Amino acid sequence: MFLWMAAHFYVQGSGFTYLIRFGDEPTRHRIRELRSTDYYVHKDSYGYDGQYYAQLAVKPRLSDDDLGAAMDNLPYRARRILFSWTAYVFGLGRAQWVLEAYAVQNIVAWLLLAWVLLRWFPPTEAGNVVRWLGTMFAWGLTLSVSECLPDGPSLLLIACGVALAEQGRPWFSAGLLGVAGLGRETNLLAGLIHLPGKEWSWREIGRAAGRSAIVVAPLAVWLVWLWHVFRQPSNAGVNNFSPPFVGYVHKCTETLCALRANGWNSPARWSLLLLISLTVQFLVVLVRPQWTSLWWRIGAAYAVLLVFLGDGVWEGFPGATARVVVPLTLAFNVIAPRGRWWSMALLVAGNLPALSVANQMAAPGNENYRLVGAPVIAGDPAGAAVTVTFGPEWYEGEESTFEYWRWSRGSAEIVIHNRSTTPIEVGLDFDLRAVDGRTIRVVQDQALCWKGHVGRESIPVRLERITLAPGDNRLTFETDTPPSVPFGDTLRPVAFNLRNLVIHFRLDNAHRIAP
Repeated sequence: MFLWMAAHFYVQGSGFTYLIRFGDEPTRHRIRELRSTDYYVHKDSYGYDGQYYAQLAVKPRLSDDDLGAAMDNLPYRARRILFSWTAYVFGLGRAQWVLEAYAVQNIVAWLLLAWVLLRWFPPTEAGNVVRWLGTMFAWGLTLSVSECLPDGPSLLLIACGVALAEQGRPWFSAGLLGVAGLGRETNLLAGLIHLPGKEWSWREIGRAAGRSAIVVAPLAVWLVWLWHVFRQPSNAGVNNFSPPFVGYVHKCTETLCALRANGWNSPARWSLLLLISLTVQFLVVLVRPQWTSLWWRIGAAYAVLLVFLGDGVWEGFPGATARVVVPLTLAFNVIAPRGRWWSMALLVAGNLPALSVANQMAAPGNENYRLVGAPVIAGDPAGAAVTVTFGPEWYEGEESTFEYWRWSRGSAEIVIHNRSTTPIEVGLDFDLRAVDGRTIRVVQDQALCWKGHVGRESIPVRLERITLAPGDNRLTFETDTPPSVPFGDTLRPVAFNLRNLVIHFRLDNAHRIAP
């Protein structure tokens, strides 16, 4: 299922670079090497963090002024250089290949982690299957794949480091966790597994100190080098930390307000599931201390990190917290109680975000319409007999496993082009949904085709007989209410969305369409 969903991110001509999330924000500079490459750019978007790490992968020389102009905060991004380096190596230094390698390496890391986790979750009982699924489809892990972020590959390195320690190879484990620190600085929290367990003798303390030094050394050396290059400290980001539980409480308040304002269909529902699951995970670690368990130590470290995360990490729906503390999710699934009558309920509560995997892995919207009817009508070797063009009032298409849609900025139109030389009749099926209550009119050539009230629940619309003249046919969606910004969305005002547009061809038109 994961591979099937991941395959939907492949875009003809751009490969898997859709995952990198380059935005079309006009003031953002791009490195020169990207001018000769084909990569996907998201419309009406500022992009996301993956676009910075991908450019670091294409041009790993940090002193280049061109690279600095393309970054929002180069010293901060350069601190997490590891997976930019790996993409550069796998892409053999060629810009197009490097971008593809950077986009795909998260998918490969996911598959490798799926295999490694069988060490702790062999599929011998239902509980282990839930634990495995809850980890592999946790919001933070799938978000790492769909946004090309370092959190997924980092979790793979942490899991391998723990496996090496459990196999009695602690020094190799320390070396691997040290390398992981170059992927994300919070990965160093996993170094707690190298503190003494049952025995706190001077000999064990000395060994633990040596292994801890190995864990810390790569990032420490790299930070010194970054200071040499930039002559300024590598900061921790804006609003990433706060006093204990302040960010958590703000997130709870924001989520409840959004649900009250926009209802269950708002993106805030995913934040609610995340808050419930993280709270359950935190409490399990808190009430069941197990210092001798390596995974409990990792869970405890990330539980403490969770307490101090600030608004900059919690903001959005569901926010970055899900991926920042994804090792907590894995630790929870390893240490959660087994064999009790309530164990399964606890596992489900701690893994609720996995239930939304179809939305987590929302793929590109492609054309955002479907043609249904006789093959000679719906398409031919020369291309589709009818094509649909969305006007500039529509945002970029979106898609989940079962639906596809486009949001509008206000009143908007679509143009249906009839490639034949004679008029044809079609039926149109679609749904309309808005973030508020509004009236929408569907008009073709000043003739009213449909009018109705649209709110948060999808309204199905069926237009039985629409005549398409040869050439362009405009269908306008008029709304009486200005667009609004959904609670928690700081980027785009929206009016309504057009969902699941299907054009049905009447069979008696077949003889009228020239092949």
